Amino acid sequence: MDLSTTYMGLKLSDPFMPGASPLVDDLDMVKRLEDAGAAAIVMHSLFEEQIRREQVAAFLHTEVHGESYAEALYYFPSPDRFALGPEEYLRQLARIKGTVAVPVIASLNGSTPGGWLEYAAAMEQAGADAIELNVYALPTDMEVGAQEVEDRTVEMLRTVKQRARVPVAVKLSPFYTAPAHFARRLGDAGADALVLFNRFYQPDIDPDRLDVSRQLALSDPAELPLRLRWLAILSGRLPCSLAVSGGVHGAVDAVKAIMAGAHAVQMVSSLLRRGPEHLRRVREETVAWMEEHEYSSLQEMRGSMGLEACPDASAYERANYMLMLQGWNAV
Repeated sequence: MDLSTTYMGLKLSDPFMPGASPLVDDLDMVKRLEDAGAAAIVMHSLFEEQIRREQVAAFLHTEVHGESYAEALYYFPSPDRFALGPEEYLRQLARIKGTVAVPVIASLNGSTPGGWLEYAAAMEQAGADAIELNVYALPTDMEVGAQEVEDRTVEMLRTVKQRARVPVAVKLSPFYTAPAHFARRLGDAGADALVLFNRFYQPDIDPDRLDVSRQLALSDPAELPLRLRWLAILSGRLPCSLAVSGGVHGAVDAVKAIMAGAHAVQMVSSLLRRGPEHLRRVREETVAWMEEHEYSSLQEMRGSMGLEACPDASAYERANYMLMLQGWNAV
């Protein structure tokens, strides 16, 4: 069975890999992921706020009266909020690269253009085979329109592409006015892959304490259909690879994503719940499913249910919405 795939120019033995998560903070865990069949290792994000804090701190340290402006650091999260600071992140990246034989994908996470993107070059120097630019933006300014949000992301992508020679993927949210048009803009701007999608962790409200609380909710397969829809819509229509992230917990989930057009399958929540060896089980069960359904390769299956290839393209469009509502039977 041929599970090989090409993801943003990287030749991989199979499409399965851990997505960005704390799993990579422990080298033994990273090795277990590789032993379980991970075709690549995706590091968790290095955040714009971490890099900016370090840059501000370095500036204040070198200024004669830097102590007078130390309050500037209060605008950034404290270092102890993060497992790895910028320099520690680069050292861990180098250690991972020295531990595994598969490609290592570093991750930059931010929302605005700026000097923090210079770290793309440092990531390449530390050994990154590719970079995932995770654009996590939640515009709350009523003066900022959709065009400006998209323009910023395209500018960030171009900056990273200028700073680093390795492939660059852009990890997006589904919350854009015209995702297909925006995806084409990113492809035209040089994106080597698009990752669909990052997950916004929604805040909750504690009415007794009058506080906004943070809660971590792992994904489940119910989140997959949104990704399938946009994978299918974009499949075969862009000059870049596609990856799924969020909602893949088992082999059938992976098969669906590949049929929709995914070149790579990223998993996090299921690995956090069941351990890195779950990756091996999903891979083996995917092979069994393909044999049962007489597929000889991933390439044969990929995109077979994309918008341009599936027998009923209207299922991905407005007709699906109308038919679903008309088909409802009241109890």
